[in-house]
Amino acid sequence: MIYILPVLAVLLSFIIIKVFNPRKTLFINLLLAFSGSFLLSLTFFELLPSVYTKANSKTIALFILAGLLLQIFLEFFSKGAEHGHMHFSLEKNKFPVILFISLSIHALVEGMPITNDNNILLGVLVHKVPIALILSIFLINSELKKTFIYLFILLFAVMTPLGSYLASSSPFFSNYKTYLHALSIGVFLHIATIILFESSKGHSFNMQKLLVIILGITTAYFI
Repeated sequence: MIYILPVLAVLLSFIIIKVFNPRKTLFINLLLAFSGSFLLSLTFFELLPSVYTKANSKTIALFILAGLLLQIFLEFFSKGAEHGHMHFSLEKNKFPVILFISLSIHALVEGMPITNDNNILLGVLVHKVPIALILSIFLINSELKKTFIYLFILLFAVMTPLGSYLASSSPFFSNYKTYLHALSIGVFLHIATIILFESSKGHSFNMQKLLVIILGITTAYFI
């Protein structure tokens, strides 16, 4: 299931957008806020306590900070697509290699801490759905060739399971599993906090968003 569900999350999100072709809606924005709080909470409840019991605390902290820096670096190329921002102008006959590579690295890293023994899969799925919806809206409404759109979505869909597979099956990755999990924590912390703390429109107080964030934290606590 840890290999199948992330793929289905992306593909089904794409199909929904392809069939109904909505624009970015309030529902997707609220789902994005829920996903940020849910993923952040699971990171604190499950991943952080786990990695700090398995290695030197300062070393773990360095890898968490490295994850933060990695995500900041990736966003120079993705323009924030990992948390729902699409600031690209795509050419019809040119596959968006830079966007694809940056999103794929992010997806690979987020797949590494997913195992059958934790709930991080749920956090990643809840995060991936709104991102896949927004990405699909962007691609479908762009001038990019349909062949490139389908190829992009298919390849992007398998990156998170690939990260999970490498972390569990590759001897090299398995030897550094704890540190890779710490790297993922840094990525999760950056993405989730950006989603949660981005300014609301007009810097106004948003009660709906606050309630959704509280719901995400509560859900993560009780699962």
